[in-house]
Amino acid sequence: MTNATLNFKTAPAHQVLAAAGKKILRPGGRAATEQLFEWANFQPGETVLELASSFGYSAIALAQRFGVQVVGVEKNPDSVARARANVRAAGLEGQVEIIEGDIFHLEAISGQFDYVFAEAILSMQSAPAKAKILKEIHGKLKKEGKFLSHEMLARNYEEEIHQALAQIVRSNTTPLSEMNWKIAFATAGLQVQQYKTDSLKLLDIRETIQDEGLAATATILWKVLTYPQIRERVLAMRRVFKKYQDDLGYITLCATAQ
Repeated sequence: MTNATLNFKTAPAHQVLAAAGKKILRPGGRAATEQLFEWANFQPGETVLELASSFGYSAIALAQRFGVQVVGVEKNPDSVARARANVRAAGLEGQVEIIEGDIFHLEAISGQFDYVFAEAILSMQSAPAKAKILKEIHGKLKKEGKFLSHEMLARNYEEEIHQALAQIVRSNTTPLSEMNWKIAFATAGLQVQQYKTDSLKLLDIRETIQDEGLAATATILWKVLTYPQIRERVLAMRRVFKKYQDDLGYITLCATAQ
């Protein structure tokens, strides 16, 4: 879907942000992702399945930095094509594979993995959908394999926050409390070994600069300022984040398959 055909009033927030030039969306920013990598302790040659790999940036970075083999699964065919082009440009075709597929049907991907890596995927799902995806993740992990997860946290007012986010994000975004995230994981046979919570960093300008760089951040800000429909959606998100700033946060979890 191109910017020309995107309905900014009804499109999911991640599509609106992508239209503004945002490439990386993570609730806790770079520090949260780095925490997951520290817990993982990747070793060269190990295998990683990345969910919703988008344009392949994270998959490429994982392969380059840690020497792991990465399979990325992405549903959007345009994103798959762009990710594959990025992999070719990085010279990593033997180390990174991008598959067009559905995170609800991971059984279609052959083999099991040392790690499954997902950021801001489960938060966007209903309770039954979370359970389905977590079950699929468990099935793709080797025994004692690690699931590395980075999601939104609702410290209080889970249902109220869900309703507020669903209205402005245009998806079934449902952050859970710390306890409920752990319960959801345990129900799927994933034992949380380590976790950390902190305040939400999404749309924070300093985090955007860290993730995207100065030049790209300037482009994002220019588009937000000059495109009224993008600006309206971004400001609506920021208002909700501000209203629930003491209750909305992020959680990183490292869980093992039992």
